[in-house]
Parts: sequence; structure tokens; C-alpha cells
Amino acid sequence: MVEEKITTYSIGELAKLLEMSTRTIRYYEELGLLNSVKRIENGRRIYTDDDVRRLKLIKRLKILGLTLSEMHELESIWQIHKTNDVVLRRLLEILDSHVQRVDDRIKDLEILKNEIIEYQTRIKNKLNG
Repeated sequence: MVEEKITTYSIGELAKLLEMSTRTIRYYEELGLLNSVKRIENGRRIYTDDDVRRLKLIKRLKILGLTLSEMHELESIWQIHKTNDVVLRRLLEILDSHVQRVDDRIKDLEILKNEIIEYQTRIKNKLNG
């Protein structure tokens, strides 16, 4: 039987790998978004590839506009149901809501753009008039 070697990272190595501050990683851990962190004898944190995957997911969800509260909700759902199906269904609902907010924002920006153009035209007419 071949023993599988588990890759571990210090918090500094993890931060560099993911282009994230150590403070942010600790904060996610405090919030319960990164709860598989192990500690060695001297209390130093060690991280695994599972933690790397989790942090990459957190970064992706953040880019997609999820709040830390929404991410925590997804983590809580996972802790209760231990299945991706329930988590992914809720994630779809959250993303639908975010798409709607983006669409609303785009409409608002189009209105603002048109108002700016109209105002520019009025100013130009005044200057040329």
C-alpha cells in the first residue's frame, strides 16, 4: 500500500499562492468559511489542497458579487445537509438575484448616461448659441 503524501502550506505560502493577504485568510477562518484548518504542535496553522480549493471558491464567489453573509449561509447549508445539491440550488437562487440587480444597475446607468449626454448637448448649445 502506497501512502499518499498530503501537501501542506503555511499561511504565508497559501497567501502568496492565492494572492491574498494572511489577514484575509485568518478572517475567513474566523467567519467559519475556512474551517478545515489544522494546527501543528506549536499552534501554527497548516493548510491543505482542500483549503486552497475552498479559498479559490471564496475568491470566485466574491468576484461574482456574493457577500460574506451569503457565503456563510452556503457554508451553513453544507454543514446541515452535507450535499452539494442543496448548496448549489441555493447558490443558483443567489446568483439569479445578483443577475437581476446587475440588470437593474445597467438600466440605471443607461438612464444616467443618457442624462449626461443630454446635459452635454445643452451645455454645447449654450456655448455655441
